[in-house]
Amino acid sequence: MNRTIKIYIAFLVLVFALILITDYNRPKPIDWNPSYSVNDKIPFGLYVFDKEIGGIFKNQKIERLATVTPYEFLNSKYNPNPSSNTYTVKGTLLNISEFAAIDDESIKEILYFVSHGNTAFLSMKTFPQSLLDSLKLDYRTDFNYSNNSSIWLANKNLGTQKYNFVEGMGDYYFSKIDTLTTTILGYQGNKTNTDRINFIKVPYSNGYFYLHTQPAVFTNFHLLKANHQQYAEKILSYIPKGAVFWYMKPRNNENISNSPLRYILGQPALKWAWYFFLIGTLIFILFNAKRKQRVVPIIQPLSNLTVDFTKTIGNLYYQEGDHNSIIDKKIIYFLEKIRNEYLLDTTKLNEEFINKLHHKSGKNREDIKNLVQLIIDYRKSHYHSVEYDLIQINKAIEKILN
Repeated sequence: MNRTIKIYIAFLVLVFALILITDYNRPKPIDWNPSYSVNDKIPFGLYVFDKEIGGIFKNQKIERLATVTPYEFLNSKYNPNPSSNTYTVKGTLLNISEFAAIDDESIKEILYFVSHGNTAFLSMKTFPQSLLDSLKLDYRTDFNYSNNSSIWLANKNLGTQKYNFVEGMGDYYFSKIDTLTTTILGYQGNKTNTDRINFIKVPYSNGYFYLHTQPAVFTNFHLLKANHQQYAEKILSYIPKGAVFWYMKPRNNENISNSPLRYILGQPALKWAWYFFLIGTLIFILFNAKRKQRVVPIIQPLSNLTVDFTKTIGNLYYQEGDHNSIIDKKIIYFLEKIRNEYLLDTTKLNEEFINKLHHKSGKNREDIKNLVQLIIDYRKSHYHSVEYDLIQINKAIEKILN
């Protein structure tokens, strides 16, 4: 390697190192992704809310549902005993997410849970359609949420202050409610559109739903900004005393899996059993494939061109009407095949020949004797029906050879 190439390589290494150092020391861009995950410290994560929830719900049991869906949790707590026919737990199901992240089976279970005198607090920009249909609600998005928009609570006892939330907020609001039963708890508005409903309380059988359309107020960004945490605390103050079952999944805006393996992968024992099965199958395939011999191709034997040629010539003689020649050649062909296959002497067609051919070929002795007699008669006679003899001898030969 000459000196010039070494200089080029050293220069490239230096440039590459400078790029790495510059990129490492460059401040990382802020991730504004609305993950709503308790593990994320990004602006729209729920890390701060997770740390402060104990102070918000003082002296209340908080159970985090991080590995199961509401359906799986609530269904396991249901007592089907006819004498009780209720849940073994009481309290509020809490969920905060960007969009409708609860599957339909879980929504059905939540409705049944609330109907037994419990509560559900859901804060999300859009709600599952099955829930809206059950509660006779509808929402719209024609509200232009801008920098001059505000949100506030309807209950004057909680204060009349309007809060200016901007980052992460949505333009969703309830456009259709049952005014006879639904209680309006909060609004959002600006100079153009005022008093848009964003927080309601809806009775359902013996329980209540609290539905809120601005989940961003519970994220890290707003809980650490100015007095925004006051609004979040006032919103959550509507949750009645008792246990809180916080459904924290899905995270990172992922949807509920519809895979048939969802339950297996959700159970640690079954999940590892499934993984071991897959790994074991893969190992078996790898080792077994090495031990197996490759498929041996079938090689077709070469055809007997002599036999084919003889058949062709025989057909030619038959078409010409030369039956004697055909009979002679068929007899020659038959005797030649006997000599090659069974190693018998065909010069004398007698009882000894018949017995030997019978034992070696396993053919019927009478058929062999009949064919031998036909050949002898044909050779001795000079006055016979040639075509008839051809047919008889051919049939007799076919019996022996086939």
